Amino acid sequence: MLPKRFDQARPFATLGVILLVWLLLPLVLKTFARATFFAIQAPLIVADSYVQDLQTFWSNRLHSKDELLKAGKDLAGLISQYEFSVQQNKALDAEISRLENLLKLPSMPAFRYEPARVARRDFSGWWQRLIIRKGENYGLPVGAPVVFAGGVVGRVVEVHRYTAVVDLITSPTFRVAATVSGDNKPISYQGGLNDAFSSPRGTVEFVPLDISASKAAPRRLVTSGLGGIFPPGLAIGDITLLEPSTDGLFKTGEVALDPRLGSLTEVTVLVPLNPEQL
Repeated sequence: MLPKRFDQARPFATLGVILLVWLLLPLVLKTFARATFFAIQAPLIVADSYVQDLQTFWSNRLHSKDELLKAGKDLAGLISQYEFSVQQNKALDAEISRLENLLKLPSMPAFRYEPARVARRDFSGWWQRLIIRKGENYGLPVGAPVVFAGGVVGRVVEVHRYTAVVDLITSPTFRVAATVSGDNKPISYQGGLNDAFSSPRGTVEFVPLDISASKAAPRRLVTSGLGGIFPPGLAIGDITLLEPSTDGLFKTGEVALDPRLGSLTEVTVLVPLNPEQL
């Protein structure tokens, strides 16, 4: 009877020994083991991403010519709008440079824009992450901001040879200095505990008492530029609820984030031209 119970408990004992050995390992060995495991796993993640792209390509081949012509016309219209936006941005950049020289202000952070394909999404209750198909081979640094058309996506937290890990703005480990659009008072934004199938949300703290927001009258939350990592004015989300904090000195609340964050296929990494910005 005793040997039978021992055989039943053997897997748990083995697991306990493995966990104990892992806890006793030095931090350097843990970091090396984790990086090695990720390096072995990365080619499979990237290969799976390319297979999905190939499936999408062949599924698009099944569309009729009329559908493709309509899509081409819509795309041509978007390209025309983007070309006009590029011209406006160049004019605004020139005006900013002129004012900086006139007022003798320090230059705003300069970035190189590096588009990247999303290879994998890793969502759980404790972290929200993306793996993108670019890394050291494209000069991506740890801490670089990641954005998309709707605003902030997150921040690069790990860089490997051909991939990088992005901590999403929805993750509880993500923090950034923010402001309400049209107001310059600093606010602290942090990601929250987001379920896999719920609308993405975050939280705000240290909101001044004179600022109010609700679902009926939300307030736009943008990056403040403090800290030198994210440039100012990037959209974060909409504040939909504000309540007095426990100390009564500030307000805390909820932020509704862009629902597209959970289905992104392309992002852009802002690589600082001056590495000291990170």
